[in-house]
Amino acid sequence: MATGTPSTPQGALEPGSFRDPESRVFYAGDEVYRALSADGLRDFEAVRATGLLDDERVVRTQTAEDTAALRGLLVHEPAGVLRHERIPFVSYPYEWTFSMLKDAALLQLDLLLSALDHDLVLKDATPYNVQFKGARPVFVDVGSFERLREGEAWVGYRQFCMLYLYPLLLQSVKGVPFHPWLRGSIDGITPTQMRGLMSFGDRFRKGVFTNVFLHARLEARYADRPDQVKQEVKRVFKKELLVANVRKMRKLVARLTWEPPKGVWTAYGERNSYSDDDARRKDDFVRAAVGAREWGLVWDVGANNGRYSRIAAEGARTVVAVDADQGPVELLYRDLREEGNDRILTLTMNLADPSPGLGWRGLERRSMPDRGRPDLVLALALVHHVAISANVPVKEFVDWLSSLGSALVIEFPTREDPMVKKLLAPKREGLHPDYELGFFERTLNEGFDVERSERLESGTRVLYFARPKRG
Repeated sequence: MATGTPSTPQGALEPGSFRDPESRVFYAGDEVYRALSADGLRDFEAVRATGLLDDERVVRTQTAEDTAALRGLLVHEPAGVLRHERIPFVSYPYEWTFSMLKDAALLQLDLLLSALDHDLVLKDATPYNVQFKGARPVFVDVGSFERLREGEAWVGYRQFCMLYLYPLLLQSVKGVPFHPWLRGSIDGITPTQMRGLMSFGDRFRKGVFTNVFLHARLEARYADRPDQVKQEVKRVFKKELLVANVRKMRKLVARLTWEPPKGVWTAYGERNSYSDDDARRKDDFVRAAVGAREWGLVWDVGANNGRYSRIAAEGARTVVAVDADQGPVELLYRDLREEGNDRILTLTMNLADPSPGLGWRGLERRSMPDRGRPDLVLALALVHHVAISANVPVKEFVDWLSSLGSALVIEFPTREDPMVKKLLAPKREGLHPDYELGFFERTLNEGFDVERSERLESGTRVLYFARPKRG
């Protein structure tokens, strides 16, 4: 089915899509489009004829018209344009949990195997080609499909190792979270780096010697002879060998596991002073705020086990549940995946050190607010961690919330709260003079109009529902 295509200002280009000369993503209003070169269009027609695009794991795509407005978007003259379903909120692999990255890897490999059945291949193997609709991974880079060339090896193998396999191995085998590594390098972990992170004994683990130690050795040996390698590969490589290698990689990835540590934060809920009555009243307070109107996008920052994300999902199209601790986020994702929930997106991120703009000119990967401002923010059982544990002044935190321009449900635990006392115990006396209820309320009132507040029965926690001041 064809649809019209509006004109495309350069400012509407997707900054992270410039690396493929045959395909470029851009936006027009709320719509997502992809310009294709003549070669890219032929690849698209080939994959469309196979029925692969009907797979629910692939972003919904249809052809559009009017390529004249697309001149200048590609190295080659645009020959076609596609319109894609819009993903509610863009996320990046350094914000995913272990199981999210693993699920994305398996999706990528499954689609590659399906493509090979039709003499097609995926030209790259990056997790940035996958997005999540709630707990469901969706492959979004339709332009990555291309016709298989005779004698060509798996062109995305090295990239798959650096951005999928090595991060998963790092966390599964070594217990080291992959997030700082992927955030620190947009291209991932190199074979040489991964070899340096593995012990002698690790080489005897299934798949490690071939994909890490041998990979690093061969890369170093032939680094200055790429043409020779290319000719050798072309001489011996057959499609059957490519399929066998991809299947072997899938088995390796499927075997990798990681379990969150059993601790205070992964016991599915913060250990706190809530009585049953406090918990019920807090649920009711959040539910009333969520029911005040229909919300498009809700952020639940400090989501922990997702209790309030689930309440928010009762009145919102999309909820982004964010927590610095990967453990509870991993457990929440597994539950949501089991339920088939496509409204709550789980992310692991430290709000005191959030995802910055990364890549070329700092624009390929965007900060969280630049990907979509929320209509409502939940900040429950959070301010004391940000202010006391991370040493962010209370006013700085509230000013950041105000800058989002969204409505807010926030909870302030007073200095008498058991958790606050625990956080203050190792600190020097008088180190956090701004952490006082009166100062917090004055600061909150500077950026918000408080519509409702409630002190819980315990007396140490106060809830607020506020809207941003206008003008």
